[in-house]
Amino acid sequence: MTTEEIASRCGASKATIYKWWPNKYAVAVEAMLSQMFVESGDPDTGSAHEDFRLVLRGMMRFYNSPSGRVYAQIVGEAQFDPQIAAELNDRLIGPRRQLGRTILARGIARGELRADIDPESAIDLIFGAAIYRLVAGHAPMGDDVADSIVDLAIRGLAC
Repeated sequence: MTTEEIASRCGASKATIYKWWPNKYAVAVEAMLSQMFVESGDPDTGSAHEDFRLVLRGMMRFYNSPSGRVYAQIVGEAQFDPQIAAELNDRLIGPRRQLGRTILARGIARGELRADIDPESAIDLIFGAAIYRLVAGHAPMGDDVADSIVDLAIRGLAC
């Protein structure tokens, strides 16, 4: 992926791209953010278990898409480039983690989840397996896998 390719595909000049985004990774992250929120928004079903299940299913659909492979490449690049890491964390990972905190808070308020859990660890527990499967490529991702992961995590998090 180059800035020239991005400009060509969207019918804009490189100068226009750089006017709105600092680099090609910022363009990709913004595009992925839009797609991920379509695939995996906040369902707010009234059940933390169901909300996490639907969000993780959507994330896995995104990870299985062509954009998911690009996302994996950006995650790899972020290990070596602080600017890419900051863009990824600020625009994509941060909002995803905030959604997890929101679902947890609703579940705790409804008495479904324990109040003594560490939210950051709980989010890692639920969403970490998906990114691990994406990056390592060692196992499939799908609705059944998402359901199994959430079922196991909720057993430990529930009241």
